[in-house]
Amino acid sequence: MNINTKIYIAGHKGLVGSAIWNNLMSRGYTNLVGRTHQELDLLDAAAVKKFFDEEKPEAVVLAAAHVGGIMANNIYRADFIYNNLQIQQNVIGESFRHNVKKLLFLGSTCIYPREAPQPMKEDCLLTDTLEYTNEPYAIAKIAGLKMCESFNIQYGTNYIAVMPTNLYGPNDNFHLEKSHVLPAMIRKIHLAKCLNENDWESVRKDLNLRPVEGIDGNNSDEEILKVLAKYGIFPEAVTLWGTGTPMREFLWSEEMADASVHVLLNVDFKDTYDASQKEIRNCHINVGTGKEVSIRQAAEMIVKEIDFKGELRWDSTKPDGTMRKLTDVTKLHNLGWHHKIEIDEGIHRMYKWYLNN
Repeated sequence: MNINTKIYIAGHKGLVGSAIWNNLMSRGYTNLVGRTHQELDLLDAAAVKKFFDEEKPEAVVLAAAHVGGIMANNIYRADFIYNNLQIQQNVIGESFRHNVKKLLFLGSTCIYPREAPQPMKEDCLLTDTLEYTNEPYAIAKIAGLKMCESFNIQYGTNYIAVMPTNLYGPNDNFHLEKSHVLPAMIRKIHLAKCLNENDWESVRKDLNLRPVEGIDGNNSDEEILKVLAKYGIFPEAVTLWGTGTPMREFLWSEEMADASVHVLLNVDFKDTYDASQKEIRNCHINVGTGKEVSIRQAAEMIVKEIDFKGELRWDSTKPDGTMRKLTDVTKLHNLGWHHKIEIDEGIHRMYKWYLNN
């Protein structure tokens, strides 16, 4: 790929897509193409075909996906498998039909079995049962990486699949029901701190920017307290899902972008598997830190960063999800990329970003 290569970034306004866009721009790759969901519905096969006909991208980054946390994954199971399969089918299919030279597909480490050996190597894929709460999403992502792998084997394409660990960072989703664990905890603890300090101006500002179930800063104190209580947010305490014991690995989204661009520019399909093996499989690449903390430890870091004086409570009637999800990043390291930002620094950056946005 040269500096003038036309690159389409699907999902360029999202958490990772926006960071990949900025990373490429900083490296001088300015011939970038993006469309918002309003401009291009990736579930619409005809619209996706028309876009590829008109734009003719030479490279594609598929960072668009239907995503959410444990609660959303468990409730909206059909949406998660159907929408993600459709997006992948349309974008990867049109990339092939339009002779795209390089494609980067972003998946998730939830593709691995619930009881996978830790840390999880790429070759533990499809060796056991998936975590139930996000099984539909995981199956869609497995289908996506296998689609890339299969096109490469049959047609000689150069489609690479990367599987990021839990991501957080600028432009994250802070929806109290549908967001991932770190942004959800940051917002809950921030709002609880504001209530604890009787800072209603900040509470109303927050709800005006991100209403909760139709409740915004114009509602009464009682209405606001009632909806926040539903999500475990009180002046004296925050109640979080599960026991806090599951271990999680977290990667700053801008570092995920840097790893993705590194792979896009420097790694080819032939670099992702052992050519001496009879079968070509598990060619995807884990992207993470190789380090983990418990959900409880992460929550306590957030409490310290935000300076919340109240109590942390845990609702053990709610699911914990997978107990451990630590990636083995040996392949990524061997391909020349290592992380730099640790979780405490990331939480500091994340909260600072949240307050400014």
